[in-house]
Amino acid sequence: MQNQIFNICYLPIFLFFSIFTHSAEKYYPDLSWETVIPESQNVKSENVQYLIDIAFTDNSTLGVVVIKNGRIIGEKYAPGFDLNSHGTSWSMAKSYYAALIGISIDKGEIGSLDERVKDYLDYFNDERSEITIRDLLDMSSGLDFPSHEHEKMFFQKNHLDYSKKVGVEKDAGIKFEYNNVNSMLIGDILFQATGKKADVLFEERILQPLQIIDYKLWKDEKGNVMTYCCVDMSARDYSKFGLLFARNGLWNDKQIISKSFVDETFKLVWDTTPERFTRFKRGYSLHWWVSAYEDNFKIFNTSGKFGQYTFVDRENDIVVTRITKYNQQDSGDVQKWGPMSYLKWAGVDNAIKLGRKLIENGVIESGNNVITPFTDKEGESKEFYSRYGDFIGAIENLSCNCYPQSIFN
Repeated sequence: MQNQIFNICYLPIFLFFSIFTHSAEKYYPDLSWETVIPESQNVKSENVQYLIDIAFTDNSTLGVVVIKNGRIIGEKYAPGFDLNSHGTSWSMAKSYYAALIGISIDKGEIGSLDERVKDYLDYFNDERSEITIRDLLDMSSGLDFPSHEHEKMFFQKNHLDYSKKVGVEKDAGIKFEYNNVNSMLIGDILFQATGKKADVLFEERILQPLQIIDYKLWKDEKGNVMTYCCVDMSARDYSKFGLLFARNGLWNDKQIISKSFVDETFKLVWDTTPERFTRFKRGYSLHWWVSAYEDNFKIFNTSGKFGQYTFVDRENDIVVTRITKYNQQDSGDVQKWGPMSYLKWAGVDNAIKLGRKLIENGVIESGNNVITPFTDKEGESKEFYSRYGDFIGAIENLSCNCYPQSIFN
């Protein structure tokens, strides 16, 4: 009887240390994920639910995945979608292809971030000769910067040709300007340094080690990899990339990206940036956005048009992905503009609106007459942007209101 009393008295303490030890393990998903209750990772269920509820105040949300210590502690999908449903990354892809620069530096294929672009791209041996790779990744190249941020490039047949012709507007390194051409040039730098196109490198060096097998890497009509946008995959698979950075570039026992490059990425280079989609203050560094940078709380994130995000709280091993509704296509991964090719010099907003109208009215068929990543009105965020600050606060609350505090308070 005495032993039974002893066991009962110490059971809560045993459970606490069991939970703590379990959450401290470095778990990595493979083709599947371990899904656990939030409390097993020292997070309150109500805090996870609050985060998910914020995302789903916007009807455009396809899915949300919340990860702590590598395990899924919360997940929800809109009706008609599930864990296998693809979203399209839009500019989240910028962060993915920038990671390949870091890997090439690790392998000695590229000397450093501070090498000049002209060392790899001979057509930069002109007024652009002082621009460095770092300038491209920090969005401070000084290249010509029109009001459409070179989104018109998306409607061209040859995106690389378009990028090669963009000249200089100002000195490099002095101003943040979100220029899509900076990111498109990354693919050519990688090709000149390695002899392989960026999609092949992404597959070999990141996707395969992370066991991501269901994806689409978009190319333009001439076969150039669109390194400034457009990777299709599930919310869970986007989250694997976030987890790779949360774990300092380590995946199981393999260092995919050096910790030093992840450290360099997770610095605050630009502490404020012009408003994009939200009035919430954000910074930028090496093709990642910075949504919080305090002594005790830092959030870096990938970000894509219409509301695609993967947030990384590296210090607390938390990853959150939110993507919007997307009509997944089975028609290949190479753009084909067909009858819409005449829109290539139209304003971006006008081109998007007209394209949607033509598809809605059955004049053209997406995935047949026209093949391209496409987000219709149902997948375009509105309310989420107004709640962006609340969402960041909810991510913070996952760790600062953790399970051990609820035990001792």
